[in-house]
Amino acid sequence: MLAQNARVTTADDYRAAVRRGARFTVPTGVVYVRRTGSDDTRFGFIVSKQVGNAVVRNRIRRRLKAACYAVRVDVAPGADVVIRALPNAATASYAQLSNDLGKALIKSSLLTSSSSIESS
Repeated sequence: MLAQNARVTTADDYRAAVRRGARFTVPTGVVYVRRTGSDDTRFGFIVSKQVGNAVVRNRIRRRLKAACYAVRVDVAPGADVVIRALPNAATASYAQLSNDLGKALIKSSLLTSSSSIESS
């Protein structure tokens, strides 16, 4: 599970990441990356009702949190990463979500190695 200091928690931080961050699109979602210059990289998740009912949305959010937890040691510090799940995420496996997250982080130059992506 991601620690409190590793999560985007305020609406202002979400808004800043989505509006001023770089955007990377993958089949299961959109990843927004905003450089902050802090010592930590924080992750946030947006899973709307278009993805599915509450059970499906929470499953997707848990899978995304687990994927972020798995790659957190390989991610360069100093950014806010907000992941917006698209409706395709509802039928995607954990491996697909993790792979898509890795691709977006590699595009954003935040991921320092792809070893944790390949092992998923």
